[in-house]
Amino acid sequence: MDKRITLVTGASRGIGKAAALELARRGHHVVATARSKLALEKLDDEIKALGGTATLVPMDLKDKTAFETLGQALATKFGRLDGLLGNAGVLGTLGPLQAIGPRSFEETIEVNLTANWRLIRAMAPLLQRSEAPRAVFISSGVVPRPRAFWGPYQASKMGLEGLAYAWADENENLPLRVNIFDPGATRTGMRAEAMPSEDPNTLPPPEDVVKQLVPLLEESETRTGERILFAK
Repeated sequence: MDKRITLVTGASRGIGKAAALELARRGHHVVATARSKLALEKLDDEIKALGGTATLVPMDLKDKTAFETLGQALATKFGRLDGLLGNAGVLGTLGPLQAIGPRSFEETIEVNLTANWRLIRAMAPLLQRSEAPRAVFISSGVVPRPRAFWGPYQASKMGLEGLAYAWADENENLPLRVNIFDPGATRTGMRAEAMPSEDPNTLPPPEDVVKQLVPLLEESETRTGERILFAK
């Protein structure tokens, strides 16, 4: 494989899908993960229409064994990984902390935080085989500006940023570059779920956001350990 090989979680919709398509336009081979096989197949059709290539991996981030299986499969097929975009996430339940059920709380932490730790563990050996490995994790504006009723979601994103900063620091003398990207308010299904009364047409679409996100996964990116905010 003479293309950069880049893994995108949550690639079936929103920012993840837009990023996968932009990566394909730039000549990356996209390893696309999502829960829906049908949605991944539609994404694959769009990538092929752009002249790109993809590997589809239907998986649930709550499946604790899926990450090692994915790592082993990529090691066998490609022998390395050049880029990692930790995009997948869930909003969880918004409301007073005491009113949020244990199942919803645990799922939010599992998908937004713990799954990314498992992803790092499984993909780090493959990234180490790349000449220019890059990793980016999608965060949220609630981290610098915490607010009421967003407790589980913002706690998970704060924890994710902590993981990313630690991983960047651990690799400061190695080729791996690890950054955090805050897309801000974007026209996605998750945003509509969180803000149902908001006019989505006032927000930038994912296609605009990824034009600043995807370059962080290119060989030319030199920053590491930084929190990068989408500039409208």
